[in-house]
Amino acid sequence: MLQNLSRTFLRRQYAKAAAQIKTKESEQSHSKPLISCRRTQFNLLQHERADAKFGTLPLCSKGWLHNKSKGDHFTLNASITSAQLKAEMKSLSDFLATSEIQMHPQLLENLQQELGIKQLTGIQAQAMPIVDGSFHTLIAAETGCGKTLSYLLPVLNRRLKDQSPEPGERRFNTPSVLILTPGRELATQIAQVAQKLCANTELKVKALLGGNTKQLMLNPQFEEVDILVATLGAVSKLVTTGIYHMEQVRHVVLDEADTLLDDSFTEKLTYFMRRFPFHRNHVQDASIVGTQLLLASATMPTNTREILQRVIDVETIHEVVSPHLHHLMAHVTQKFLRMAKADRPANLLNLVKQDLAKLRPLIVFSNKSATSDYVSIFLNNSGINCLNLNGDMLMKIRLGRFEEFQRGQCDVLSTTDVGSRGLDTTRARHVLNFDFPLHISDYIHRCGRIGRVGSSEKTLVTNFISSRREIDVVQRIEHAARTGGLLPNVNANIKNIINKRIMADMKEAGVPLPQEEAF
Repeated sequence: MLQNLSRTFLRRQYAKAAAQIKTKESEQSHSKPLISCRRTQFNLLQHERADAKFGTLPLCSKGWLHNKSKGDHFTLNASITSAQLKAEMKSLSDFLATSEIQMHPQLLENLQQELGIKQLTGIQAQAMPIVDGSFHTLIAAETGCGKTLSYLLPVLNRRLKDQSPEPGERRFNTPSVLILTPGRELATQIAQVAQKLCANTELKVKALLGGNTKQLMLNPQFEEVDILVATLGAVSKLVTTGIYHMEQVRHVVLDEADTLLDDSFTEKLTYFMRRFPFHRNHVQDASIVGTQLLLASATMPTNTREILQRVIDVETIHEVVSPHLHHLMAHVTQKFLRMAKADRPANLLNLVKQDLAKLRPLIVFSNKSATSDYVSIFLNNSGINCLNLNGDMLMKIRLGRFEEFQRGQCDVLSTTDVGSRGLDTTRARHVLNFDFPLHISDYIHRCGRIGRVGSSEKTLVTNFISSRREIDVVQRIEHAARTGGLLPNVNANIKNIINKRIMADMKEAGVPLPQEEAF
């Protein structure tokens, strides 16, 4: 009797121990490391201390300057899922019930029916009440979190509520909302969203693109316009020639403000912006009408305040900043592959074929237009239908290329950083950096083409690493990934960075530096 009991007890103990071992094994198999490396000694299971200085932590990419490192790789694994991100969103009905925003019925219907929006992201719920309160606002948040709707909804809502003059009394080409963008594709995209939101209302939306400005000056169109979405170059020329009038503009938006505040745009932008009475905004006297300034971006130049000071009192700008700003995207897997430049085309072709077999649309990024052209020609000659989009293309050729990719007429898009700023590529599942970006701000924007709001499928970024300068940027990204901290040197003012590097080289070589002009 006692023997039987002891045998039964032992069997139970063995079964319990086996079950515990099985559970531990399954937990270990399911818990992926934060960083997986080809050389497993560099794998990372939990973040290093956040205050660790660059150069003090062991990095997988540290030995990549050596010729024998070719073939090495590491992966930043996604640590959260799209479902977890979705759970953080707020219901639209709950937001409207708790906020003081009184949404126009037709606008609310268009938002739900035309755009299918039922939930808001954290940045949208945070920014909308401030924008609705007519405050100057800077919205700085990670890519793909819905910044466009953060400003567009409250601005359109205010325009619909404010009584506009009778149609016969309105001046042609005199908008009340001006949205400035650095690129034509982005201007087209924002205009399309605005048109859907303004369906069955009196508001008229127009997109004004560069590339045919001379034709518009010689043969101008005159029409009722409420919301004008334009590139800076096109609108500044047409305002100077008197074809468009800015006297009634009540809201000015700088979308992708980091690019518009780059030194290459600054002089033209500040000259154009000085015409708007930003200082009159929120003045107690109802008879005095001012203009609201709104800025939206995923990265900001370090001299933002200095530039904006020329046109506005920066202390009046309310900042809405996401806690995820300038961090790596935790829900997107990112692979870094060390290889020789000569091996890139073969690896590209192999990965593209794999993606097409899985019906996974992808975007291939290059640093220069010539390389983007080469990638497109190479893939098309290899029997793969690939679209090409870059800034050196003529407007009539470039127009509609991005829409073809979005409509699913082609699953491969070869582009430069023209395609990385603000474009809503919810269809894309894979970003491949054929040329690795030499500035961290460009890397952030390229990664942001995938894993966007409304995209629930798994996404991937693949990076080809070949040169010394690319390795330097990768090492800084890997350090940030290991500490879980901010990405360093996220300065989107690329021209300013280049000028500083040239000045430093001149100083080192003993060449006298040019004197700044007094103004």
